[in-house]
Amino acid sequence: MWTRWWLWPLVAVCTADFFRDEAERIMRDSPVIDGHNDLPWQLLKMFNNRLQDVRANLTTLANTHTNIPKLRAGFVGGQFWSVYTPCDTQNQDAVRRTLEQIDVVHRMCQMYPETFLYVTSSAGIRQAFQEGKVASLIGVEGGHSIDSSLGVLRALYQLGMRYLTLTHNCNTPWADNWLVDTGDSKPQSQGLSPFGQRVVKELNRLGVLIDLAHVSVATMKATLQLSRAPVIFSHSSAYSVCASRRNVPDDVLRLVKQTDSLVMVNFYNNYISCTNKANLSQVADHLDHIKEVAGARAVGFGGDFDGVPRVPEGLEDVSKYPDLIAELLRRNWTEAEVKGALANNLLRVFEAVEQASNPTQAPEEEPIPRDELGDSCRTHYGYPSGASSLHRQWGFLVLASLAALVLCLCLL
Repeated sequence: MWTRWWLWPLVAVCTADFFRDEAERIMRDSPVIDGHNDLPWQLLKMFNNRLQDVRANLTTLANTHTNIPKLRAGFVGGQFWSVYTPCDTQNQDAVRRTLEQIDVVHRMCQMYPETFLYVTSSAGIRQAFQEGKVASLIGVEGGHSIDSSLGVLRALYQLGMRYLTLTHNCNTPWADNWLVDTGDSKPQSQGLSPFGQRVVKELNRLGVLIDLAHVSVATMKATLQLSRAPVIFSHSSAYSVCASRRNVPDDVLRLVKQTDSLVMVNFYNNYISCTNKANLSQVADHLDHIKEVAGARAVGFGGDFDGVPRVPEGLEDVSKYPDLIAELLRRNWTEAEVKGALANNLLRVFEAVEQASNPTQAPEEEPIPRDELGDSCRTHYGYPSGASSLHRQWGFLVLASLAALVLCLCLL
Protein backbone atom coordinates (compact mmCIF):
# COMPACT_ATOMS: atom_id res chain seq x y z
CA MET A 1 0.00 0.00 0.00
CA TRP A 2 2.77 2.46 0.94
CA THR A 3 4.60 1.54 -2.23
CA ARG A 4 1.54 2.50 -4.29
CA TRP A 5 1.20 5.80 -2.42
CA TRP A 6 4.72 6.83 -3.41
CA LEU A 7 4.27 5.55 -6.96
CA TRP A 8 1.51 7.95 -8.03
CA PRO A 9 3.57 11.17 -7.71
CA LEU A 10 6.34 9.55 -9.74
CA VAL A 11 3.85 8.54 -12.42
CA ALA A 12 2.48 12.10 -12.50
CA VAL A 13 5.96 13.58 -12.92
CA CYS A 14 6.84 11.12 -15.68
CA THR A 15 3.54 11.88 -17.47
CA ALA A 16 4.15 15.64 -17.25
CA ASP A 17 7.61 15.17 -18.72
CA PHE A 18 6.14 13.04 -21.52
CA PHE A 19 3.64 15.73 -22.57
CA ARG A 20 6.29 18.46 -22.42
CA ASP A 21 8.66 16.34 -24.50
CA GLU A 22 5.89 15.70 -27.00
CA ALA A 23 5.12 19.41 -27.18
CA GLU A 24 8.74 20.22 -28.01
CA ARG A 25 8.88 17.43 -30.60
CA ILE A 26 5.80 18.83 -32.37
CA MET A 27 6.99 22.43 -32.16
CA ARG A 28 10.37 21.64 -33.71
CA ASP A 29 8.45 20.66 -36.82
CA SER A 30 5.61 23.19 -36.47
CA PRO A 31 6.66 26.28 -34.49
CA VAL A 32 4.05 28.67 -33.20
CA ILE A 33 2.83 31.67 -35.19
CA ASP A 34 1.67 34.23 -32.65
CA GLY A 35 -0.91 36.76 -33.83
CA HIS A 36 0.00 39.73 -31.66
CA ASN A 37 3.11 40.93 -29.83
CA ASP A 38 3.66 44.51 -28.67
CA LEU A 39 7.46 44.49 -28.39
CA PRO A 40 7.69 47.44 -30.86
CA TRP A 41 5.57 49.51 -28.44
CA GLN A 42 7.93 48.63 -25.60
CA LEU A 43 10.89 49.68 -27.74
CA LEU A 44 9.23 53.06 -28.22
CA LYS A 45 8.35 53.52 -24.55
CA MET A 46 11.68 52.30 -23.17
CA PHE A 47 14.17 53.60 -25.75
CA ASN A 48 12.26 55.96 -28.09
CA ASN A 49 12.96 53.37 -30.81
CA ARG A 50 16.76 53.76 -30.48
CA LEU A 51 17.73 50.17 -31.19
CA GLN A 52 21.46 50.91 -30.92
CA ASP A 53 21.06 51.81 -27.26
CA VAL A 54 22.99 49.07 -25.45
CA ARG A 55 19.99 48.45 -23.18
CA ALA A 56 17.83 47.71 -26.23
CA ASN A 57 19.93 44.71 -27.27
CA LEU A 58 17.31 42.04 -27.99
CA THR A 59 19.59 39.21 -26.90
CA THR A 60 19.80 40.63 -23.36
CA LEU A 61 16.70 42.82 -23.18
CA ALA A 62 15.25 42.71 -19.66
CA ASN A 63 11.87 43.54 -18.12
CA THR A 64 9.89 42.49 -21.19
CA HIS A 65 7.94 39.37 -22.10
CA THR A 66 9.96 39.09 -25.31
CA ASN A 67 13.61 38.82 -26.26
CA ILE A 68 15.54 36.57 -28.63
CA PRO A 69 16.43 33.80 -26.13
CA LYS A 70 12.80 33.67 -24.95
CA LEU A 71 11.54 33.45 -28.53
CA ARG A 72 13.91 30.55 -29.18
CA ALA A 73 12.92 28.76 -25.97
CA GLY A 74 9.25 29.19 -26.85
CA PHE A 75 9.66 27.76 -30.38
CA VAL A 76 8.18 30.95 -31.86
CA GLY A 77 8.57 30.63 -35.62
CA GLY A 78 6.24 33.40 -36.77
CA GLN A 79 5.23 36.69 -35.18
CA PHE A 80 2.86 39.45 -36.18
CA TRP A 81 4.55 42.46 -34.59
CA SER A 82 1.95 44.98 -33.50
CA VAL A 83 2.29 48.43 -35.03
CA TYR A 84 0.30 50.33 -32.43
CA THR A 85 -0.38 53.96 -31.72
CA PRO A 86 -2.86 54.99 -29.01
CA CYS A 87 -6.31 56.37 -29.64
CA ASP A 88 -5.29 59.86 -28.52
CA THR A 89 -3.32 60.16 -31.78
CA GLN A 90 -6.54 59.89 -33.82
CA ASN A 91 -7.10 63.02 -35.95
CA GLN A 92 -3.63 64.17 -34.91
CA ASP A 93 -0.33 62.34 -35.58
CA ALA A 94 -1.57 58.76 -35.92
CA VAL A 95 -0.12 58.27 -39.41
CA ARG A 96 3.33 59.57 -38.44
CA ARG A 97 3.38 57.41 -35.31
CA THR A 98 2.31 54.39 -37.35
CA LEU A 99 5.09 54.96 -39.89
CA GLU A 100 7.64 55.20 -37.08
CA GLN A 101 6.50 51.89 -35.61
CA ILE A 102 6.64 50.20 -39.02
CA ASP A 103 10.16 51.57 -39.34
CA VAL A 104 11.26 50.08 -36.02
CA VAL A 105 10.01 46.63 -37.07
CA HIS A 106 12.00 46.87 -40.31
CA ARG A 107 15.11 48.01 -38.45
CA MET A 108 14.73 45.26 -35.87
CA CYS A 109 14.72 42.64 -38.63
CA GLN A 110 17.72 44.26 -40.32
CA MET A 111 19.66 44.44 -37.05
CA TYR A 112 19.17 40.75 -36.19
CA PRO A 113 19.11 38.95 -39.56
CA GLU A 114 20.21 35.69 -37.97
CA THR A 115 16.98 35.65 -35.94
CA PHE A 116 14.29 37.55 -37.85
CA LEU A 117 13.16 37.27 -41.45
CA TYR A 118 10.84 40.06 -42.57
CA VAL A 119 8.06 38.51 -44.67
CA THR A 120 4.79 39.62 -46.24
CA SER A 121 3.23 36.35 -47.39
CA SER A 122 2.33 32.84 -46.33
CA ALA A 123 5.16 31.58 -48.54
CA GLY A 124 7.52 33.86 -46.64
CA ILE A 125 6.45 32.28 -43.36
CA ARG A 126 7.20 28.82 -44.71
CA GLN A 127 10.61 30.05 -45.92
CA ALA A 128 11.41 31.38 -42.44
CA PHE A 129 10.46 28.01 -40.94
CA GLN A 130 12.89 26.29 -43.30
CA GLU A 131 15.66 28.73 -42.36
CA GLY A 132 15.00 28.40 -38.64
CA LYS A 133 14.17 32.09 -38.28
CA VAL A 134 11.23 34.01 -36.82
CA ALA A 135 8.96 35.07 -39.69
CA SER A 136 8.27 38.71 -38.89
CA LEU A 137 5.07 40.31 -40.17
CA ILE A 138 3.45 43.67 -39.54
CA GLY A 139 -0.03 44.01 -38.07
CA VAL A 140 -1.41 47.54 -37.71
CA GLU A 141 -3.48 47.71 -34.53
CA GLY A 142 -6.26 50.24 -34.96
CA GLY A 143 -8.13 51.68 -37.92
CA HIS A 144 -7.32 55.21 -36.75
CA SER A 145 -3.83 54.54 -38.16
CA ILE A 146 -5.15 55.00 -41.72
CA ASP A 147 -6.75 58.36 -40.80
CA SER A 148 -9.90 57.42 -42.76
CA SER A 149 -7.89 57.36 -45.99
CA LEU A 150 -7.90 54.57 -48.55
CA GLY A 151 -4.69 56.04 -49.96
CA VAL A 152 -2.97 55.72 -46.59
CA LEU A 153 -4.30 52.15 -46.31
CA ARG A 154 -2.70 51.27 -49.65
CA ALA A 155 0.57 52.96 -48.67
CA LEU A 156 0.71 50.95 -45.43
CA TYR A 157 0.17 47.80 -47.48
CA GLN A 158 3.18 48.72 -49.62
CA LEU A 159 5.20 49.18 -46.41
CA GLY A 160 4.32 45.66 -45.26
CA MET A 161 1.02 45.82 -43.36
CA ARG A 162 -0.56 42.37 -43.59
CA TYR A 163 -3.36 42.80 -41.09
CA LEU A 164 -5.37 45.79 -40.01
CA THR A 165 -7.29 45.79 -36.73
CA LEU A 166 -10.39 47.80 -37.67
CA THR A 167 -10.53 49.66 -34.33
CA HIS A 168 -8.62 49.86 -31.10
CA ASN A 169 -10.37 51.03 -27.92
CA CYS A 170 -12.07 53.89 -29.74
CA ASN A 171 -14.45 54.29 -32.64
CA THR A 172 -13.11 55.37 -35.97
CA PRO A 173 -15.41 57.51 -38.13
CA TRP A 174 -16.30 54.30 -39.98
CA ALA A 175 -16.29 51.40 -37.45
CA ASP A 176 -17.43 50.88 -33.84
CA ASN A 177 -15.19 49.51 -31.10
CA TRP A 178 -15.95 47.01 -28.31
CA LEU A 179 -16.61 49.71 -25.69
CA VAL A 180 -19.88 50.39 -27.52
CA ASP A 181 -21.04 47.04 -26.12
CA THR A 182 -20.19 48.08 -22.55
CA GLY A 183 -21.90 51.47 -22.89
CA ASP A 184 -18.60 53.34 -22.51
CA SER A 185 -18.66 54.50 -26.15
CA LYS A 186 -21.59 55.64 -28.24
CA PRO A 187 -22.29 53.75 -31.48
CA GLN A 188 -21.52 55.80 -34.57
CA SER A 189 -21.58 53.39 -37.48
CA GLN A 190 -23.85 50.61 -36.18
CA GLY A 191 -20.98 48.29 -37.05
CA LEU A 192 -19.57 49.56 -40.34
CA SER A 193 -20.43 52.78 -42.14
CA PRO A 194 -20.56 52.80 -45.97
CA PHE A 195 -16.93 53.98 -45.92
CA GLY A 196 -16.08 51.17 -43.49
CA GLN A 197 -17.53 48.72 -46.00
CA ARG A 198 -15.20 50.20 -48.64
CA VAL A 199 -12.26 49.69 -46.26
CA VAL A 200 -13.18 46.00 -45.91
CA LYS A 201 -13.48 45.60 -49.67
CA GLU A 202 -10.12 47.28 -50.24
CA LEU A 203 -8.45 45.04 -47.67
CA ASN A 204 -9.92 42.04 -49.50
CA ARG A 205 -8.69 43.38 -52.84
CA LEU A 206 -5.15 43.89 -51.55
CA GLY A 207 -4.93 40.61 -49.66
CA VAL A 208 -4.65 42.06 -46.16
CA LEU A 209 -5.99 40.06 -43.22
CA ILE A 210 -8.91 41.79 -41.50
CA ASP A 211 -8.53 41.72 -37.72
CA LEU A 212 -11.65 41.97 -35.55
CA ALA A 213 -9.99 42.12 -32.13
CA HIS A 214 -11.22 45.25 -30.28
CA VAL A 215 -14.34 45.80 -32.41
CA SER A 216 -17.99 45.75 -31.36
CA VAL A 217 -20.20 42.72 -31.93
CA ALA A 218 -22.07 44.63 -34.64
CA THR A 219 -18.76 45.34 -36.40
CA MET A 220 -17.76 41.68 -36.07
CA LYS A 221 -20.99 40.49 -37.68
CA ALA A 222 -21.04 43.13 -40.42
CA THR A 223 -17.47 42.31 -41.41
CA LEU A 224 -17.89 38.54 -41.30
CA GLN A 225 -20.91 38.87 -43.57
CA LEU A 226 -19.24 41.30 -46.00
CA SER A 227 -15.70 39.97 -46.34
CA ARG A 228 -14.93 37.75 -49.32
CA ALA A 229 -12.13 36.07 -47.37
CA PRO A 230 -11.76 34.60 -43.87
CA VAL A 231 -10.88 37.05 -41.10
CA ILE A 232 -8.92 36.79 -37.87
CA PHE A 233 -9.25 37.90 -34.29
CA SER A 234 -5.54 38.46 -33.64
CA HIS A 235 -5.83 38.55 -29.83
CA SER A 236 -9.29 37.75 -28.45
CA SER A 237 -10.69 35.01 -26.24
CA ALA A 238 -14.07 33.34 -25.58
CA TYR A 239 -16.91 35.38 -24.06
CA SER A 240 -18.67 32.30 -22.67
CA VAL A 241 -15.59 31.50 -20.57
CA CYS A 242 -14.93 35.09 -19.46
CA ALA A 243 -17.73 37.59 -20.04
CA SER A 244 -15.57 40.49 -21.17
CA ARG A 245 -16.85 42.36 -24.21
CA ARG A 246 -13.32 42.16 -25.64
CA ASN A 247 -13.98 38.46 -26.14
CA VAL A 248 -15.91 36.66 -28.89
CA PRO A 249 -19.49 35.50 -28.14
CA ASP A 250 -20.72 32.10 -29.26
CA ASP A 251 -23.01 33.37 -32.01
CA VAL A 252 -20.00 35.09 -33.57
CA LEU A 253 -17.91 31.94 -33.07
CA ARG A 254 -20.49 30.11 -35.16
CA LEU A 255 -19.99 32.72 -37.90
CA VAL A 256 -16.25 32.16 -37.54
CA LYS A 257 -16.86 28.49 -38.27
CA GLN A 258 -19.10 29.24 -41.25
CA THR A 259 -16.49 31.56 -42.79
CA ASP A 260 -13.46 29.36 -41.97
CA SER A 261 -12.02 32.24 -39.93
CA LEU A 262 -9.69 32.22 -36.93
CA VAL A 263 -9.66 33.30 -33.25
CA MET A 264 -6.15 33.69 -31.79
CA VAL A 265 -6.52 33.53 -28.02
CA ASN A 266 -5.36 36.48 -25.91
CA PHE A 267 -3.51 35.78 -22.64
CA TYR A 268 -4.42 38.96 -20.72
CA ASN A 269 -5.65 37.89 -17.27
CA ASN A 270 -8.71 40.12 -17.35
CA TYR A 271 -9.87 38.52 -20.61
CA ILE A 272 -9.04 34.98 -19.41
CA SER A 273 -10.50 34.85 -15.88
CA CYS A 274 -12.23 38.26 -15.73
CA THR A 275 -10.01 38.97 -12.69
CA ASN A 276 -6.46 40.20 -12.18
CA LYS A 277 -5.20 36.63 -11.74
CA ALA A 278 -5.28 33.73 -14.18
CA ASN A 279 -3.35 30.59 -14.96
CA LEU A 280 -2.30 28.49 -17.93
CA SER A 281 -5.12 25.99 -17.42
CA GLN A 282 -7.72 28.75 -17.77
CA VAL A 283 -6.16 29.79 -21.09
CA ALA A 284 -6.56 26.18 -22.22
CA ASP A 285 -10.25 26.41 -21.22
CA HIS A 286 -10.69 29.20 -23.79
CA LEU A 287 -8.94 27.16 -26.45
CA ASP A 288 -11.16 24.17 -25.63
CA HIS A 289 -14.32 26.27 -25.86
CA ILE A 290 -13.43 27.83 -29.20
CA LYS A 291 -12.58 24.40 -30.55
CA GLU A 292 -15.92 23.04 -29.32
CA VAL A 293 -18.05 25.84 -30.81
CA ALA A 294 -16.11 26.88 -33.93
CA GLY A 295 -14.02 23.79 -34.58
CA ALA A 296 -10.33 22.98 -34.29
CA ARG A 297 -9.65 24.90 -37.53
CA ALA A 298 -10.70 28.14 -35.79
CA VAL A 299 -8.11 28.10 -32.98
CA GLY A 300 -4.83 30.01 -32.77
CA PHE A 301 -2.62 31.94 -30.36
CA GLY A 302 -2.37 35.72 -29.97
CA GLY A 303 -0.72 36.16 -26.59
CA ASP A 304 -0.60 39.98 -26.51
CA PHE A 305 2.79 39.70 -24.81
CA ASP A 306 4.36 43.08 -24.01
CA GLY A 307 1.00 44.73 -24.57
CA VAL A 308 -0.68 43.85 -21.26
CA PRO A 309 0.30 44.39 -17.61
CA ARG A 310 -0.73 40.95 -16.35
CA VAL A 311 -0.30 37.49 -17.85
CA PRO A 312 -1.31 34.08 -16.47
CA GLU A 313 0.74 32.02 -14.06
CA GLY A 314 2.60 29.51 -16.21
CA LEU A 315 2.62 31.86 -19.24
CA GLU A 316 4.93 34.54 -17.93
CA ASP A 317 6.62 35.23 -21.27
CA VAL A 318 6.97 33.92 -24.81
CA SER A 319 9.25 31.08 -23.70
CA LYS A 320 6.30 29.28 -22.07
CA TYR A 321 4.46 28.20 -25.20
CA PRO A 322 5.59 24.55 -24.91
CA ASP A 323 3.91 24.33 -21.50
CA LEU A 324 0.60 25.42 -23.03
CA ILE A 325 0.96 22.89 -25.84
CA ALA A 326 1.71 20.19 -23.25
CA GLU A 327 -1.54 21.10 -21.48
CA LEU A 328 -3.52 20.74 -24.72
CA LEU A 329 -1.97 17.33 -25.32
CA ARG A 330 -2.89 16.39 -21.77
CA ARG A 331 -6.48 17.33 -22.68
CA ASN A 332 -6.43 14.88 -25.59
CA TRP A 333 -5.92 17.33 -28.41
CA THR A 334 -4.61 15.40 -31.37
CA GLU A 335 -1.27 16.21 -32.94
CA ALA A 336 -3.07 17.51 -36.03
CA GLU A 337 -5.26 19.82 -33.91
CA VAL A 338 -2.21 21.12 -32.05
CA LYS A 339 -0.33 21.77 -35.29
CA GLY A 340 -3.39 23.60 -36.59
CA ALA A 341 -3.46 25.90 -33.57
CA LEU A 342 0.31 26.43 -33.72
CA ALA A 343 0.60 27.42 -37.37
CA ASN A 344 -1.51 25.59 -39.93
CA ASN A 345 -4.77 27.39 -39.20
CA LEU A 346 -3.17 30.82 -39.64
CA LEU A 347 -1.39 29.68 -42.79
CA ARG A 348 -4.67 28.36 -44.20
CA VAL A 349 -6.47 31.66 -43.53
CA PHE A 350 -3.58 33.74 -44.87
CA GLU A 351 -3.46 31.67 -48.07
CA ALA A 352 -7.24 32.05 -48.50
CA VAL A 353 -6.91 35.83 -48.11
CA GLU A 354 -4.11 35.87 -50.69
CA GLN A 355 -6.17 33.76 -53.11
CA ALA A 356 -9.20 36.05 -52.71
CA SER A 357 -7.13 39.16 -53.44
CA ASN A 358 -7.34 40.85 -56.82
CA PRO A 359 -4.67 43.53 -57.27
CA THR A 360 -5.69 44.07 -60.91
CA GLN A 361 -9.20 45.10 -59.86
CA ALA A 362 -9.80 48.85 -59.74
CA PRO A 363 -9.14 50.13 -56.20
CA GLU A 364 -11.78 51.71 -54.01
CA GLU A 365 -11.53 55.48 -54.53
CA GLU A 366 -14.60 57.11 -53.02
CA PRO A 367 -13.35 59.12 -49.99
CA ILE A 368 -15.08 59.35 -46.66
CA PRO A 369 -17.60 62.22 -46.56
CA ARG A 370 -16.00 65.34 -45.16
CA ASP A 371 -18.65 65.80 -42.48
CA GLU A 372 -17.75 62.37 -41.03
CA LEU A 373 -14.18 63.46 -40.31
CA GLY A 374 -12.88 65.02 -37.11
CA ASP A 375 -11.64 68.57 -37.70
CA SER A 376 -9.18 69.02 -34.85
CA CYS A 377 -6.04 68.92 -37.01
CA ARG A 378 -6.97 68.51 -40.63
CA THR A 379 -6.99 70.29 -43.97
CA HIS A 380 -9.63 69.53 -46.59
CA TYR A 381 -7.88 69.67 -49.94
CA GLY A 382 -9.88 67.78 -52.57
CA TYR A 383 -13.24 68.33 -50.91
CA PRO A 384 -15.63 71.00 -52.28
CA SER A 385 -14.67 74.34 -50.76
CA GLY A 386 -16.87 75.24 -47.82
CA ALA A 387 -19.13 72.24 -48.35
CA SER A 388 -19.84 71.69 -44.69
CA SER A 389 -20.44 75.36 -43.94
CA LEU A 390 -22.76 75.67 -46.95
CA HIS A 391 -24.84 72.77 -45.66
CA ARG A 392 -25.06 74.42 -42.26
CA GLN A 393 -25.99 77.80 -43.79
CA TRP A 394 -28.70 76.14 -45.90
CA GLY A 395 -30.04 74.47 -42.77
CA PHE A 396 -30.21 77.79 -40.93
CA LEU A 397 -32.04 79.41 -43.88
CA VAL A 398 -34.60 76.60 -43.95
CA LEU A 399 -35.20 76.90 -40.19
CA ALA A 400 -35.49 80.67 -40.43
CA SER A 401 -38.01 80.40 -43.26
CA LEU A 402 -40.09 77.86 -41.34
CA ALA A 403 -40.05 80.09 -38.26
CA ALA A 404 -41.27 83.09 -40.30
CA LEU A 405 -44.02 80.97 -41.86
CA VAL A 406 -45.22 79.75 -38.45
CA LEU A 407 -45.24 83.35 -37.15
CA CYS A 408 -47.33 84.52 -40.13
CA LEU A 409 -49.85 81.70 -39.59
CA CYS A 410 -50.16 82.60 -35.95
CA LEU A 411 -50.82 86.26 -36.81
CA LEU A 412 -53.58 85.18 -39.17
